[in-house]
Amino acid sequence: MTAAHPSDTIAAVATPPGKGGVSIVRISGPAVCPMMTDLLGLPLSPRHARLCRFRGADGEAIDQGLALYFPAPHSFSGEDMLELHGHGGPVVTDLLLQRVLSLGARAAAPGEFTERAFLNGKIDLAQAEAVADLIDAATAQAARSAQRSLQGEFSKRIDQLAERLVWLRTYVEAAIDFSDEDVDFLSAGRVGETLTGLSDQLDTIAVAAHQGELLRDGLTVVIAGRPNVGKSSLLNCLAGRDTAIVTDIAGTTRDLLREHIQIDGLPLHIIDTAGLREGADRVEQEGIRRARAAIADAGRVLLVVDDRHPEQGEELLQELPDGVPVTRVHNKIDLTRVPPCVVHSPGGAVVYLSAETGAGLPELRQHLKDCAGYRGDEDGIFMARRRHLEALGRTRTWLDLALSNAQAGAAELLADDLRAAHEALGEITGRFTTEDLLGSIFRSFCIGK
Repeated sequence: MTAAHPSDTIAAVATPPGKGGVSIVRISGPAVCPMMTDLLGLPLSPRHARLCRFRGADGEAIDQGLALYFPAPHSFSGEDMLELHGHGGPVVTDLLLQRVLSLGARAAAPGEFTERAFLNGKIDLAQAEAVADLIDAATAQAARSAQRSLQGEFSKRIDQLAERLVWLRTYVEAAIDFSDEDVDFLSAGRVGETLTGLSDQLDTIAVAAHQGELLRDGLTVVIAGRPNVGKSSLLNCLAGRDTAIVTDIAGTTRDLLREHIQIDGLPLHIIDTAGLREGADRVEQEGIRRARAAIADAGRVLLVVDDRHPEQGEELLQELPDGVPVTRVHNKIDLTRVPPCVVHSPGGAVVYLSAETGAGLPELRQHLKDCAGYRGDEDGIFMARRRHLEALGRTRTWLDLALSNAQAGAAELLADDLRAAHEALGEITGRFTTEDLLGSIFRSFCIGK
């Protein structure tokens, strides 16, 4: 992805491929008005839909539909924009796009319309990312949170923190300029108290951002265990449908089975795996190898054991990679008559349930939310990404260093720490950014957005 060029006019189909009621060809750039004349044969009033014929090079109609003109700077991209709403057939849509390209437009890169909106100051970087997050939202809660970010909720909190940081930077720079005066500016201005307040405000934002990241990325849960302990039955129980084949034959599951569900808005990416055992045939051995690879990358492993043979859990724990978060799930409590519950011990949590009857499933769902640190009932959660959390973490590190240097009276080092904290914070909204970062962000967008 490269920065937008003022001389470029871009075009793309903004609706999904395939047949539909309507398809939209979107055009943005300085050549929109001349193209409008060639395509429509008449001028358009700004922001008024008009029924028009979309003309080919020979003057014959390619299609008929609604045309909408948005003059700069009052458009999504901040440039002149034209949208052609035609019939949703792939052939007619492609003919219309090729006609636009023949008039001098070039095919837009993924996310280029939104990138131009960012570069033209219509939205900041966090809002631009929220556009893609809204499109990709897997739950209603995620969609609401992405909408809050798109409306600027996240950016507003960052800007408020940045304003306080700018004030403090200005004060410290003034203290350095008047360092030969008798007044101790660092003490008199209560810099330490201000830094503590900034850190508290940052922590509040970070907590909300973590919730937003969970809504976006969810939690990857791998179900593992010996054959015939009820792993596939647990997957079906969590999914609410018969996703996996369940039999009493050991080795029925030989590959990874994936299911996407949500718990109170928290997306869960559940992976059922082949039973871990020795002496399997070559096909099953490959399934076991894939199971172990999935376990190593899991956000949470549900280690399922038959409650009649709890020693299996201790044996399998020794086989798992170090550092993998594990919850032991004792299944088949309908046979052992153990009540459903979650027991916390020094060795980790143990959930007692029955995939056959569903007893203990509510406790497991709550346990998974607790493991993720998810509190989906809170109002005001905004969408956030891993890079946002990393930027907030770097900001916190610099503020901690600033507090140490303020206490030591090292004004120059304090000023440098505050500058670095401000830059780290500015990466979130794009105040301080790089071409590489922009490229990695907008490449993930769909074409036409």
